[in-house]
Amino acid sequence: MTDTIATPANARAKRNVLVLVAAQAVVGAQLPVMFIIGGLAGQMLAPNPCWATLPISMIVLGSMLAATPLAGIMQAYGRRAGFWLACACGAAGAMLAAYGLYQGAFLIFLAGSLLSGVYMSANGFYRFAATDTATPEFRPKAISYVMAGGLFSAIFGPQLVSATSDSMAIPFLGTYLAVIVLNVAGAALLGFLDIPTPPKAEEGAFSGRPVRELLSSPVIAVAIICGTVSYALMNLVMTSTPLAVVGCGFETGDAANIVSAHVLAMYAPSFFTGHLIARFGSRVIVAAGLVILALAGAVAMSGVELEQFYIALILLGIGWNFGFIGATTMLTAAYSVEERGRVQGLNDMIVFGGVFLASLSSGSLMNCSGGTTQTGWQLVNMAMVPFLVLAGSALIWLAARPKDA
Repeated sequence: MTDTIATPANARAKRNVLVLVAAQAVVGAQLPVMFIIGGLAGQMLAPNPCWATLPISMIVLGSMLAATPLAGIMQAYGRRAGFWLACACGAAGAMLAAYGLYQGAFLIFLAGSLLSGVYMSANGFYRFAATDTATPEFRPKAISYVMAGGLFSAIFGPQLVSATSDSMAIPFLGTYLAVIVLNVAGAALLGFLDIPTPPKAEEGAFSGRPVRELLSSPVIAVAIICGTVSYALMNLVMTSTPLAVVGCGFETGDAANIVSAHVLAMYAPSFFTGHLIARFGSRVIVAAGLVILALAGAVAMSGVELEQFYIALILLGIGWNFGFIGATTMLTAAYSVEERGRVQGLNDMIVFGGVFLASLSSGSLMNCSGGTTQTGWQLVNMAMVPFLVLAGSALIWLAARPKDA
């Protein structure tokens, strides 16, 4: 029997996966960097502590707003064009954020964060790009391997924060200057991608289903719901974690180490998530992810000792990995080539819209709940419950549908 993963088509796919893994490791390191220091820098600049996590919310808002235009650019001009544009925006955003820190101007810092969100949006498309030249059998593994590249960024990003956060008189200024370099290096790496631009549809040819019909597809709808819930809840808790850790009397270094362990847990399972999906199916893996996210919330609510932060955030990362990669795999099997850009842009716009609301709510629940840091942390984790119920119910509904529906 021929091994489909060793076919010539997958030789190109494997090369592209290597490029995307390298880009994920280098330029993708700016994401854990910004999530570690975004809230702390915001707390330093914001006129109101309730707005401390607003810079992170602006990054996610930029991601949401950029998702559909980026998908259209990639559909028309190819993946490299979209990724290069995103790296340029990432460098410009870091430059603007650095200037905001230098001036002590919160609004300028927010503008830089918004622009940086364009790169975050493009980073989400890496998983889709990995499937463009892959056979159906290799797709879940390709997605999983590219997501595993985040493991390297999880190690590199926090180390970059430790090395640069106090390297200049203004805290975190050196870190944002380093992020500019990451984007330049990432643009160079992404130049090695070998993904053909989708052919333009001939006049009168099938161009895919309209958005309303796509969203009414049960598999697409449930995949979007589960992907959005997995990502949004992970962001809800992770955004507040540095504030909770420091607010409970621990050091900034402890917060960085906990977030580092969390990001490692987000990406380390990717080495085998694709194999699990191939064996058990994407729906089973998504369900496992939702259960693990619920366990993370339960551990977080059990106390605020350092080990409880570590265990909760590690479980949070694993739950996100299973839920998000599983939902992505479900989605990629539910549309045609002609619908690729439309569905991917729509999916990521909805996903990052949910993440934006989660990050915006995180700071308010954490800092403005009217109680202590511990109370705010409890509320953040309690907020997970209704959304886990929603995603779980959607998955059960999909599984209960007749097979011929």
